[in-house]
Amino acid sequence: MRDMATNAPDVVLLHSNDIHSRLEQAAKIAAYIEEARDTHGVNRVLALDIGDHMDRMRVETEASDGLANIALLNAAGYEAATLGNNEGLTFTPEQLDEAFGAEAKFKTVCANLYRREAGTRPSWLLPHAIIEKAGVRFGIVGVTAAFAEFYELLGWEVTNPLVAVAEQVAVVRDEVDVVVVLSHVGLPLDRRMAESIPGIDLILGGHTHHLLEEPEIIGETHICATGKYGEYVGRVEVRFDGGKRPAFKATCVPMTDYPEEPDARSIINAYHRGSVERLGRVITVLEAPLPALADRESPLVNLLAAGLRRWTGAEIGIVNAGQLLGGLTAGKVTAGELHALCPSPINPCRIKLSGRDIRISLEQSLQIGFIEKQIRGFGFRGSVLGTLAVDGMVIRYDPMGPPNAQIASISVDGQELDDNRDYAVGTIDMFTFGAGYEKIKNGTDIAYFLPEFIRDVLERELQDRDAVADSFRERWLSR
Repeated sequence: MRDMATNAPDVVLLHSNDIHSRLEQAAKIAAYIEEARDTHGVNRVLALDIGDHMDRMRVETEASDGLANIALLNAAGYEAATLGNNEGLTFTPEQLDEAFGAEAKFKTVCANLYRREAGTRPSWLLPHAIIEKAGVRFGIVGVTAAFAEFYELLGWEVTNPLVAVAEQVAVVRDEVDVVVVLSHVGLPLDRRMAESIPGIDLILGGHTHHLLEEPEIIGETHICATGKYGEYVGRVEVRFDGGKRPAFKATCVPMTDYPEEPDARSIINAYHRGSVERLGRVITVLEAPLPALADRESPLVNLLAAGLRRWTGAEIGIVNAGQLLGGLTAGKVTAGELHALCPSPINPCRIKLSGRDIRISLEQSLQIGFIEKQIRGFGFRGSVLGTLAVDGMVIRYDPMGPPNAQIASISVDGQELDDNRDYAVGTIDMFTFGAGYEKIKNGTDIAYFLPEFIRDVLERELQDRDAVADSFRERWLSR
């Protein structure tokens, strides 16, 4: 597994993206980085991360507000990183100040993100950085995906990444030997970037989890990416061979056979011990179990639907049962247990949705094809979509009826659902992206609620005895 120093490159650039708190894989990557430095020397290895290293589904990340990830990046000797949407949108600005401002020993670069009120970046966030390795000057520019509505609610302004890259490349191009873009915007935009912005040597991509085992070359720009979850580390050998322009040899190295670096393993273990203590906080004590089932109505999912309705001030609450990975037993309920059942970094939202689209979605939720539909991405950390749980409605249906004609009646606050009327619906942001029950994407006047996650909604409801008791009331009545 050791690199050979014969015909050694001027610099070995190593890059990772979209690790999503697969911390064991990060520990393997740390071992590979250490091996490369042992072979080529510290001054000939440059390590970069392209964002979404953090994911709150992992208890060490959740309990430490991302500091576990920062500790691993520091220990591995990363020199620069950019922010992915999992960093920018699932942590508060104050948490990011602590993680990237107070704790990070590497440079954090992101050219298209600003604090909204001040119109400036925090001191720890750079539009670009210049790093020298073995006499080679690298200009590092970072950009992240422009989820403008979400960033605004957290006090950020995010701008067009292509415009931001063009501005920064113009600044650094004449000052450096190699221009590298850390691009957490996805492969389609990476290709547009290469086509439209001259002067970029390397685009190291992420966000869309694309694996490029060989680089895409557009003009004089190489596009590289390593997939997801730390399964590969990207390796770019940089050579000048007497010429003014660099030559690149880019590959993706699988981490399957690498051991976890011992110091990284120790960091993971230490943060795991801390997470047990922090997430051991008792939320409530249940007198009876609260089941959660994906294929039928159940109390815990009803409680979440009711909580979304109340949290967002809506007439109706709707959520898919697959959001919850299990139910709760009687007795103490801890923050860690709730996190395990609801790890998705998904936010509440309120939309206006027509009665017709509500009716179609409810009909679909009775069909096995929707209940067992596999979902990936959109912040969802479960496996199947599940049926729809509701609040503020009573539905009478025939389980033996034909598909899309099983529902006999739907009442909202005692009145028959009007197909032509818009209703205020408290639901989840995932549906507004067109995932799962696609008709819900037709909602208008969308209001997102950040920084709260749906597990925060559920925590509040679990502390309300009346709400817990009401979760056993049936909303779906079979004929």
